[in-house]
Amino acid sequence: MNVHFIAIGGAAMHNLALAMHQLGHQVTGSDDEIFEPSKGRLAKAGLLPSKMGWDADRITTDLDAIILGMHARKDNPELVKALETGLRVYSYPEFIFEQSTQKTRLVIAGSHGKTTITSMILHVLKKLDRDFDYLVGAQIEGFETMVRLSDAPVIVLEGDEYLSSPIDRRPKFHLYHPQIALISGIAWDHINVFPTWENYKEQFSLFINSLEKGAKLIYCKKDEVLNKMVGDSSNEIERIGYQTPEHRIENGKTILSFDGKEFRISVFGDHNLQNMSGAQLVCAQLGIERDTFYKAIADFTGASRRLEEIGRNENTVVYKDFAHSPSKLVATVQAVKQQWPNRKLVACMELHTFSSLTKEFLLEYKDTMKEADVAIVFYKEETLMHKKLAPISKDDVKVSFGRNDLIVYTSQQEIEADLKTRTWSETNLLLMSSGNFGGMNVDVFGAEIASKGQTS
Repeated sequence: MNVHFIAIGGAAMHNLALAMHQLGHQVTGSDDEIFEPSKGRLAKAGLLPSKMGWDADRITTDLDAIILGMHARKDNPELVKALETGLRVYSYPEFIFEQSTQKTRLVIAGSHGKTTITSMILHVLKKLDRDFDYLVGAQIEGFETMVRLSDAPVIVLEGDEYLSSPIDRRPKFHLYHPQIALISGIAWDHINVFPTWENYKEQFSLFINSLEKGAKLIYCKKDEVLNKMVGDSSNEIERIGYQTPEHRIENGKTILSFDGKEFRISVFGDHNLQNMSGAQLVCAQLGIERDTFYKAIADFTGASRRLEEIGRNENTVVYKDFAHSPSKLVATVQAVKQQWPNRKLVACMELHTFSSLTKEFLLEYKDTMKEADVAIVFYKEETLMHKKLAPISKDDVKVSFGRNDLIVYTSQQEIEADLKTRTWSETNLLLMSSGNFGGMNVDVFGAEIASKGQTS
């Protein structure tokens, strides 16, 4: 197959391009800018465009398919020519579905936890030497790419609710039509494309109705909105609920227990334990016994930037997390505080996404950091201008979070100076962002704070 990728530099796009290249297909691509790690990985495979920018001459009748990334615009000259020429233009989820029509499709959806749950399932399947394909939204340890396509009988897909492409406004997870699905929970997100809570919820209802007849739907019973939605659906599917498993915490480690057996695991927090319960039920649909699952998952340390430990000593643990939406913030802060109840917690988060920097949506963050002993919020005023959003003040942020003692910074230097001058004895640090706090090397900074804690 001869395939051309428009906007090849995206995380999912470049991984799909690498997967197709590894299968022996002819792959070309274009983009107006490509950053690391995409740039280096494409270059190593010989797939990096020779020049940046768009060129309609790249589109020829020799191409079997065009795969269109979300970064491209509707008036992209390559897209325009492809449509005029009559070439088949796919979004990447549409293409993935086309490649998996003969497979058992397993989709992990939800406003939070889907990358972690998908990663847990992949970890177990790999450890048990199962043959499977996959699409996951982050680079995970032990997997060279975020996408694999082969003749495997099963494909595990992280089901993102964001739009498929500039010319296909359907949420990605509507295109997969799985036989096995999981929904972790529903909390309003992506307000730039789903402007109301009702509109956002509707996407999950449509997803439930898109499941194949007789499919198995695994869902978190703790989520009241999801519970009602699952119950109200008229789709002829099997419904399987899950919740937080029985467990205890000893010296910062979590131990699961069931049927008189105990399993020590490497992740922690109620949300991660719920994620693990969901992953276990998914694997059960593939014939994996519960004991076998928990033995295989014991050394799973988490997906990249999901409660990832970046520094530790006897006084301090420093974590980084991708958390940025209100529901993720609550779960992540709560997880660290519960795991270390006798330690002070300094929690820092960055307002970085379109949603989080919108005045109306900012109100959704009320009480999300109430369990932190010290709560710090960072945002860049330049980001507001770049995203063409209305200005927000430090007072706006304080009011929205519902904490008079909230510390708000707008420069990297301010937040770094604050954290460097604190005493870290018996104190943990949590850094939460989908960005990098204005240019901070979070891993290096976290290690530096841990070294301070060592001598406090």
